[in-house]
Amino acid sequence: MEISGNTAFYAGLSTIQTGQNRVDQAAGQIANNTIERSVTSQSSDAQVDRLRSVDRSQQSDLASNMVEMSQGKFQVELGAKVAKASDEVLGTLIDTFA
Repeated sequence: MEISGNTAFYAGLSTIQTGQNRVDQAAGQIANNTIERSVTSQSSDAQVDRLRSVDRSQQSDLASNMVEMSQGKFQVELGAKVAKASDEVLGTLIDTFA
């Protein structure tokens, strides 16, 4: 029996990387919104009314970014489980046929 590239293991690693990228992007968006908010907090009273409507949309952006971060976390955890299970199965196959 010939054992070639373990595709399940690489799928798990790919899932981990995708999840990490999702978390990085969401965290970057949250950081950008925080910086923009601190810069605009020093505005005049006329701009405050316009900023309040923007704050509402930024709050929904914050919520969606937090959801993206949670999804990325779960994606990384599941990718790690797939990689670990694949590694264990490969170890069992090697032990069985060795």
